[in-house]
Amino acid sequence: MTRPHDMGGRFGDGAVRPEPDGIPEFAADWHGRALAVTLAAGALGQWSIDTSRHARECLSPKDYARFSYYEKWLAALADLLVAKGVVSEDELRAGQAEGASPLADRTLLAENVAAVLARGGPADRPSDVAQQFQPGDAVRTRRPARNVMVDGGHTRLPAYAQGARGQILRCHGTHILPDSNAHGLGEAPEPLYAVAFPAFELWGQAEGAGDEVVLDLWQSYLDPA
Repeated sequence: MTRPHDMGGRFGDGAVRPEPDGIPEFAADWHGRALAVTLAAGALGQWSIDTSRHARECLSPKDYARFSYYEKWLAALADLLVAKGVVSEDELRAGQAEGASPLADRTLLAENVAAVLARGGPADRPSDVAQQFQPGDAVRTRRPARNVMVDGGHTRLPAYAQGARGQILRCHGTHILPDSNAHGLGEAPEPLYAVAFPAFELWGQAEGAGDEVVLDLWQSYLDPA
């Protein structure tokens, strides 16, 4: 079963409205603060980006539906801070710490933000897993689209693409497998591919002739078609 975040292909959720000129804008002042505190908490090194994505996915369906984008971020961050022992529930409710944090020396200082963001968080890793597919190969995604390591766990294979036939465009090299990394099971790097799917293969029809969707998918999501 899919979680409420896996919304691709659903009717009734409204149009996707890209930011003008591709430049993100904050609709409210607190949105920027929400982004900042999420990045600062991530810099403490207590979880990975895959773990944080899964935390957002695990919000209750009721909350996920009613929360705005950055409310989802903050709600998931609060859950992570408590789950990882960074703060207690009492500290979270009070809005202040009960004592010095052992993570204080990992505080992301304002003067270091630009350098940290510029460095990013590369996910490419060396791996002994052999590349199975080449550009031009026909593949089919596994069905159902689920984490085969952890029941209800994180995966980057969207439900709308399960069982779909596509074609390999390129291999990006070997990258951390989110299905494993999100749950503390190790990075388990494997080949990552750009896979092109005809729009009609995913949606049953296409808006225009030749329309396609390109997804980055890990090797374990794919079988030869």
